[in-house]
Parts: sequence; C-alpha cells; structure tokens
Amino acid sequence: MTFSILAAAQSAAAKTATAKSTAPTSSPLDDLRNWWDSSIAWVNTHWLQIGIAIGAGLLIYFLLSLVRTFALKRAQAAPGQFTLTDIVGRVIHKTKSIVLAITSIRLVAGYAQPPALILNTIQVFFTIAVAVQIAIWVREIVLGLIQRRASEGHNETLNNAMGIIRLLISFALFSIAAIVVLGNLGVNVTGLIAGLGVGGIAIGLAAQGIFSDLFAALAIIFDRPFRNGETIKWDNTIATVERIGLKSTRLRSVNGELLIVSNTNLLSKEIANFAHLHRRRVTFAIGVVYQTTPDMLRQLPALLEQQVNDARHDFVRSSFTTFNASSLDFELLFDVQSDDYNVVAAARTDVGVRIFDAMTRAGYDFAYPTQTSFTAAPDGTMVLPYASDPPESPKPRARTAKAAKPA
Repeated sequence: MTFSILAAAQSAAAKTATAKSTAPTSSPLDDLRNWWDSSIAWVNTHWLQIGIAIGAGLLIYFLLSLVRTFALKRAQAAPGQFTLTDIVGRVIHKTKSIVLAITSIRLVAGYAQPPALILNTIQVFFTIAVAVQIAIWVREIVLGLIQRRASEGHNETLNNAMGIIRLLISFALFSIAAIVVLGNLGVNVTGLIAGLGVGGIAIGLAAQGIFSDLFAALAIIFDRPFRNGETIKWDNTIATVERIGLKSTRLRSVNGELLIVSNTNLLSKEIANFAHLHRRRVTFAIGVVYQTTPDMLRQLPALLEQQVNDARHDFVRSSFTTFNASSLDFELLFDVQSDDYNVVAAARTDVGVRIFDAMTRAGYDFAYPTQTSFTAAPDGTMVLPYASDPPESPKPRARTAKAAKPA
C-alpha cells in the first residue's frame, strides 16, 4: 500500500514537472496584466487606507511647501548679499517641489500597504530625488561661501574663476550622487569608482601645471598673503602687485619692469608684504676714528639718542658694536611710525643730517677705510708723515760742532 502511494506521488510530480517544462514562458504583456490586476485588487481591498495616505501626503506636502516659502521670505528679507542668511535663502530656493512631493509619498506609502513592486518603485524615485537634492544643496552652500569670500575682498580673479569652480564642484558632487544612487539600487559600483579614479589621475597628470597654478591662485585668494596694489618683496625683487590671475600674477618692480610669475613659483618662495607695516625700523652704522678719546666714546650713545628724540621718532637703542679694521663702530636703531616709504626716507635723511651736524660740532671724526704710516726719529720719537720739518737728532748737531772747532 505504501509503495503504491509513493509511486503515485512520484508519477504526479513527474507529470507536473513535465507540464511546467513544456508550458510557454509569460510575456511582458502578461506581466503587465498581472500587475494591473494585482493593483486593482489592492485598491479594492485597501481603498480606505489609500485615501487616508493620500490625504496625509497632501497635508505633509502643504506643510513642507509652507515652511520652504516662509524660510525663503525670511532669508530674502535679510539685508546684504552673500551673507550666511543669503546663502541659506539660496539653498532653500533650490529645493525642488518634486522632491517635496516624493518625500511626502514615501512617508505615507507604508500605511497604505502597497504591493512590493509599487513600494520598490517609490523607494527608487525617493533615493534618486534625495541624492540629487543633497548634491544641489551642497553645491549652493560651497559656491555661496566662495562667493562670500570673493565679495569681502572684491576679488576679480575669483569672480572670473567661478565658472570653472562651479563646473568642478558640480561634476564631483553629482558623480558622488550617481554612485550613491547606483549603490542603493544594488549595482556594483566598484568598477565605476575605479574607472573614475584612474580617469581623474590621468587628467591630473596631463594638466598638472594648469591645476597647480589654479590651486595656487585659489590659495592666494583665500589665504590673502597679498592683494592687488600692495608692495611685496619676492625672492630678491621688490614690486607692486598689479593683477592676480588664474595662471600667473603680474608684478610691477620698483625699476618699472613688468614681471609675470606663475602662481606656483610665486608661492614657492618667501614673500614679504610691506602693505601692513605700522612702523619701519631704520638702522645706522656709525664709525669713528681710533684717535677718539674714551670719554667721547662714552658720550656718543647719548648724543645719538638725543638726535632721534629731537626728530620725534621712537628711539630703540644705541651701542658700541665692534672694533673694526679702520674704525670704532656704533649702531643706532630707531622706529618711524609710518607705513609710507617716502615718509621713512625723509625721516632717515633728517636724522642722518642731525647726527652728522651734532658729531661734527662735538669734535668727532668719522672713520673711513684709510691707512696711516708713522715714522720714528733716531731717538725713537714718533713723527707723523705730514710733518714738514721733522726734529733733528742731537747727535748730528754735536758732530757738526766738533768739526767746526779746529777751524
């Protein structure tokens, strides 16, 4: 009996498998018809939940739109351009109505218990809409902050570069959004990421010089080591900045030449900016002859300080520095409270003339590279080389007297 039942079951299973294997496959039209029938059945059985979900979705969409409109009006009413409030207003303005609608549908879709196909479709559209919307928000925030930075310094270079900056930022953000969407849809994005990485490296190597100068220009714009019209010292050159470009910067040297320096090369060396000096320090090196008496040497620092104070500048110090080959050297330092180089030059001239006049009247002799030869008489007396009649030795006089005695 058991054997006959098992045999009958195996025979039925074999007939079923044969029937399935010989049955024709369903066409896309049949799948669409089945989906339509299941959707109609879902509507007929869940019409109340669907109605409540639609009402709740419309209410959520209305509230979200109201919040967007209110926030946008508040942001646009704030004074000033490129402020943080203005940037927030731009971000709110870029919020798409379709994103609000898809968000509302996604929030209420689970309550209506739709078929799996409809729920998956809503999820796909929701993922795409949110990823794209976040990319747009981030782009507006970044561009707004960059434009705000440009407006603070009225930077023409950054305004000209906004086109390429917008393109680079948009490409990067929407590429990330596409990868996120594909990853959520179950697509293997490993190869895509690797391809983008290899392509980015190839482009970076091909345009290495251009991108290097571009990023150096952005570093100059944002870090602001100098601005247009400011005088700087770069390498061994003192020049005025005329224009900061995306590839190079133009400098006008003090001799009148126009120097065109790439931004990368410009930032690779030390830069001294003279535009923000509140004071300038002036240094004088003064040498006096070795014949100066010790008392005069002790009085010299006070004399130098007095000349600086009389000229109404800030005295720093005055002191003896070294025994030089031809002079006794002193150093004078004082500050001129001005950032105008012409004022500093006039102050240096005034103090220099005062020092020369005061030291001359006090009997000081300025040293300069000279050599003085001293000679000695036969008795050892030192004789200066410029003496017209050097003293004669007493011994020759005695010999002359003895020679004249016999006569």
